[in-house]
Amino acid sequence: MDFKDQLKNLFPEHQETAEPAVEKPSIWLQDAPILCKYEKRKGKPITILEGYTGATSDFKMLAKEIKTKLSVGGSFKDDKIIIQGDYRDKIMAMLKGKGFQVKRVGG
Repeated sequence: MDFKDQLKNLFPEHQETAEPAVEKPSIWLQDAPILCKYEKRKGKPITILEGYTGATSDFKMLAKEIKTKLSVGGSFKDDKIIIQGDYRDKIMAMLKGKGFQVKRVGG
């Protein structure tokens, strides 16, 4: 007996309502690949994503999603996403899963 069956036993008159489907905003996919670079600044590794030609708000949304999925810090400056640490492989896999073309640059 699962949780829904138990609730039906407790509240027999209750009618289950369908939850509205939440649409995720679509991100514009581009023809040119996004460049995924690796650099060291002040001795610390960073990953830089650049080359997105869509709306700035979409790129900011993508930056926030990457930071939360990887649980790392980062920022969005000058049409570039800067992620703290060397996460090129994970970021590239994540972007390819979304349908982006990604090109690895450096190191």
